[in-house]
Amino acid sequence: MGPIIVQVNDEPTELASGTTLAALLEQLKVKPRGIAAAINSEVIPQSQWHAAALESGDSVLIITATQGG
Repeated sequence: MGPIIVQVNDEPTELASGTTLAALLEQLKVKPRGIAAAINSEVIPQSQWHAAALESGDSVLIITATQGG
């Protein structure tokens, strides 16, 4: 299968077919600590990132926790 296109924080991103959420985050050099991720508005627990395969047209939202005061 060829590449797929997903939206990552509203930016079109080309990935290899079968890419998982964990592989996407690794490719983007996003460290998993303090990160929440959702696929098509469904939050995916970190324990399931390696099993969450992305499909063409999916929308991925990556949120980084921040501290402030």
